[in-house]
Amino acid sequence: MNVIAFVKRTPSAALLVAQLLGVLLYPFMERTTGGRAVFAIFGLMVLSLAVIVIRTTPFLSWVSVLIAAPAVVLLTLQVFSESDTLFAWSSGFEAVLYFYAALSMTAYMLGDNRVSTDELFAIGTVFTLLAWAFAYVYVVLQAVDPNSFTSSGGELHSWVDMLFLSFTILTGTGMSDILPTTGHAKSVVMVEQAVGLFYVAMVVTRLIGLQAMRKRV
Repeated sequence: MNVIAFVKRTPSAALLVAQLLGVLLYPFMERTTGGRAVFAIFGLMVLSLAVIVIRTTPFLSWVSVLIAAPAVVLLTLQVFSESDTLFAWSSGFEAVLYFYAALSMTAYMLGDNRVSTDELFAIGTVFTLLAWAFAYVYVVLQAVDPNSFTSSGGELHSWVDMLFLSFTILTGTGMSDILPTTGHAKSVVMVEQAVGLFYVAMVVTRLIGLQAMRKRV
């Protein structure tokens, strides 16, 4: 009961834990046919948590439901199918939803001058949401043009590869072992680099500002 109560008080924490857990579990899911079905089910869970979190923010929750609906249908179909096309389509809708969730949670964090426990978790959750969103964009880019990113032996990159690329770009730690090769892919990478830089600067500035306000009080 204490765990359930904590999740209700801090839904951002539940979403953050789910996404970080996914980072560890995704490599196992990609190796087998059954793993792909579990991957889709796990995606449904994370998607549901994102919609729940958006309900606690100033943004309209019905918009998130509208965006999530086609993604839910496509993910459900993926449970019974191995179609890469379905994954590419669901990735597009999931990218939009996670961008919307990241914006809504940013507004939630900046909505007042009091930092709650949930808002502290939201700082990390927004970061992971952005990483997921851009990773899904990369999946779509690769589906549209298989030559969007460098590959070994002509093979397409997996979801874990794209998520790894997204995290390395967003954190500013490098480009991983994958490089964008087309103009559109390079453009999206540059946007993610800017978003990562601006987000870190915004969070640091906000924390410093709140600390300065406490000292004046």
